[in-house]
Amino acid sequence: MNSGEKANVVPAVAVNAFTAGDVLSILVERGWLSGEATPDQRLWCERAASMLGGHVENRDALADLLGLVFHYDAQAILRTVECHVVLSRFAAREVLRQVARMLLDGAPLTSGRFSEIVDVLKGNLGLRLRELFYPLRLALAGRVGDGSLDRVILLLEESAALNFAVPVKSARVRILEFCSSLD
Repeated sequence: MNSGEKANVVPAVAVNAFTAGDVLSILVERGWLSGEATPDQRLWCERAASMLGGHVENRDALADLLGLVFHYDAQAILRTVECHVVLSRFAAREVLRQVARMLLDGAPLTSGRFSEIVDVLKGNLGLRLRELFYPLRLALAGRVGDGSLDRVILLLEESAALNFAVPVKSARVRILEFCSSLD
């Protein structure tokens, strides 16, 4: 191939090395599930493995993302330097206000609803994706990062409806807690 030709490069596809059994064992080890898993909890584990497994390099990283589902403390998040950096950015608080308004309407946060919220925010605010997603991910997942956090957010509603040993806060509860903890 000469310097004027482009190589036909196929992007690497993330391989998911994790199963529902891996997720289930992490839940038990961390105390997020006690006793025998219900059929609905087993289905949730399958979904979590398929959504998160291809986005992590190892079992510890998978456990870390699962931890974001089961542990949420808005006041602790707001004490981090990362949070102050994100909230100091242009329109970050407006993103939070609009997300809160949309989540308070009571509709569950499904994949379609999440896309709709992002589209409305893009249309209303005209922000770059980073300016939009950083405050959104921070408020709902508890951390700033990549698209794997969006998958964590999409697991919240279903998780909150299941009887895990540690109650999961829904997206609606998280945004309320986050906004009410702001100064």
